[in-house]
Amino acid sequence: MADQQALDEVVRFTSDLIRIDTTNRGGGDCRERPAAEYAAEQLAGAGLEPVLLERTEGRTNVVARIEGTDPGADALLVHGHLDVVPAQAEDWAVHPFSGEIRDGVVWGRGAVDMKNMDAMILAVVRDWVRNGVRPRRDVVIAFTADEEASAADGSGFLANQHPGLFEGCTEGVSESGAFTFHDGSGRQIYPIASGERGTGWLKLTAHGRAGHGSKVNKENAVTRLSAAIARIGEHTWPTRLTPTVRAALTDLAALYGFEPDLDDVDGLLEKLGPAAKLVEATVRNSANPTMLEAGYKVNVIPGEAVAYVDGRYLPGGEDEFRATLDLLTGPDVDWEFAHHERALQAPLDSPTYANMRAAIREFAPEGHPVAYCMSGGTDAKQFSRLGITGYGFTPLKLPEGYDYQAMFHGVDERVPVEALHFGVRVLDRFLRTA
Repeated sequence: MADQQALDEVVRFTSDLIRIDTTNRGGGDCRERPAAEYAAEQLAGAGLEPVLLERTEGRTNVVARIEGTDPGADALLVHGHLDVVPAQAEDWAVHPFSGEIRDGVVWGRGAVDMKNMDAMILAVVRDWVRNGVRPRRDVVIAFTADEEASAADGSGFLANQHPGLFEGCTEGVSESGAFTFHDGSGRQIYPIASGERGTGWLKLTAHGRAGHGSKVNKENAVTRLSAAIARIGEHTWPTRLTPTVRAALTDLAALYGFEPDLDDVDGLLEKLGPAAKLVEATVRNSANPTMLEAGYKVNVIPGEAVAYVDGRYLPGGEDEFRATLDLLTGPDVDWEFAHHERALQAPLDSPTYANMRAAIREFAPEGHPVAYCMSGGTDAKQFSRLGITGYGFTPLKLPEGYDYQAMFHGVDERVPVEALHFGVRVLDRFLRTA
């Protein structure tokens, strides 16, 4: 089990990493290098030989390998990103890059997404070296840049240009799973992610006839685009149950003591009450209009209008997603992917998934591990190009009333110290036996 120094270090590492501002606005101005150097320093201090890699100056990634005791075993990738989304200090109760520890809580941007996991990885690895522990399989550690944008300077770059660093890796673990979800009736649920919806960010372009705003114009690009956007926003996508979501609904129904009717998913979600939040966003594809661009003067009808849509599709659902967008946009609006990444589905019958569940049960015997599909995406998408199956496993034991999902990209992001201690213990147990 992780020692007291590891528990102290995970808190210090989380706070230190938060204080390193790695804001990624998506325009290429982020510089993860100071955080990467910090992580590399901690790994080197544990006797490892981390490699720092960049596609773009300052957009730094760190990779290191820990040799396991079984040279014939497949390797395991453990990865976390170093960049964070923007935060406006005036909106926060504490400065978002202070890393302040107050009343047993670490505050700041990245406390949950995901410098906490970066710190857990560092603390566990250093604990192993101090105590002479070696995992069964090789463990490859990766800290990446650019996850909060395209990942082109991060996991995409590593997968495309440095695949040899991940030789032998067949599975990986990273963010957004194994946290406590309180259902309001005393149950503690621990969703473990084994799937991700695919990313389909869309650019819609409507063309028309430019002209004077006072004239009749049946070829108005703004009107055409608005109609398409309205159809997309109002569309009800049909339910489609992936293996992970089907297992999640079955697990939750068993927890609440009833037989799930998988032919009436909306009715089933109603019966699940607050726990429906864990699955409701992943029972179907989605497309949400988010941005509009058109015109330059009120009395001029523009010849072109543009919109952006955040689309997400389930594993196996991309063909339906594309065909539906063709119908909804119609003949007068073209669409293309502004950003496109695959959906993921990991097996639920693997020894790795079973070990995750066992690690949670050891340190949270009152908890109920369940299957989980992430509505968004992670670096696992890029690493999947190397044949690496991805799971979401960032263990945190959270108090009731703490809204974990609201912390992602939210104001006053923070994580309890005790949650970090739990995470180190569980991650250590899992990685030793994976």
